[in-house]
Amino acid sequence: MQLRKMMLVLSALGAMSGLMAGCGDDEPGAAGCTTSADCAGTEICHPTAGVCVTTCESGSDCPESAKTCATLGGTGPDANKKICQCSTDVLCNGGTDSESTDLVCSDLDNVCVPKCGSNSDCAVGRVCNTGTGQCEEDDTTGKTCSGEGLSTCSYGQMCSNSTCSALPTPTCENYTNFANKGALGTTGPILFKAEVAGFATDTSFCPASLPKRVRVRLSAYSNTPFPPTSAELNGLFYVQVNGTTQNASISSSAGNYIVSGANRDRAEIIVNFCRPADSSTTSAGYYFTNGNFLCFQANHQ
Repeated sequence: MQLRKMMLVLSALGAMSGLMAGCGDDEPGAAGCTTSADCAGTEICHPTAGVCVTTCESGSDCPESAKTCATLGGTGPDANKKICQCSTDVLCNGGTDSESTDLVCSDLDNVCVPKCGSNSDCAVGRVCNTGTGQCEEDDTTGKTCSGEGLSTCSYGQMCSNSTCSALPTPTCENYTNFANKGALGTTGPILFKAEVAGFATDTSFCPASLPKRVRVRLSAYSNTPFPPTSAELNGLFYVQVNGTTQNASISSSAGNYIVSGANRDRAEIIVNFCRPADSSTTSAGYYFTNGNFLCFQANHQ
């Protein structure tokens, strides 16, 4: 009996030792994120690099891969926080003894990030240098293009009046009052246009208190194929003036969801919402998860 107890104790100690060894491992890495909620307690989500970074008061708080403690900067809510910043690709990958080459020290953000392989791996306004794996400032703004949507522009831009342009900056109350801005990003489907598709009193669709049905046509592009039917489309949201969010209402009838492009990368989506009978102004916000926020405002009868 005593021997059996001793063996159990030794087994438990061995397991604990293995766990402790695992906790001590400090493999280089860069956890991707869209909000700081995706990161550990001492980390925040870098607003443009899209990776979790360690906050600090001095360099002694930082890992060997990024020993410089400096202010994040920018205009976001974490602009005055200090974060651990890197200086070389070698240190990002674990030092000279490491064989890893998966990470680079971002020239723009000074944090360790995975090498990019295409423009879709980079934030809006940046393009991938596939030779170095660095996301660089995009110089295609103003480039001539044709048609609309993505065309020959960089992901996160739009072709407008035959010129590659930035997407419209959201300034509507719907966006101002929208609390979950962390759900937005640069990797999801991009909304680039909205227009009235129709409006009418429709009590078969809308409740009596909100009898006016407004139909809005949204135009979007994506770096992943849109599903073939609206029933399979997920992650598209409607934001009311007060910032409240709900799933966008898409009619299942023919013509309300049209996907095109060789890779199903373009979609025309007609969404619906209900308004009071005496309302003649529409203000709405729309976004895809990890995509941009598009304001839509129009006057109608």
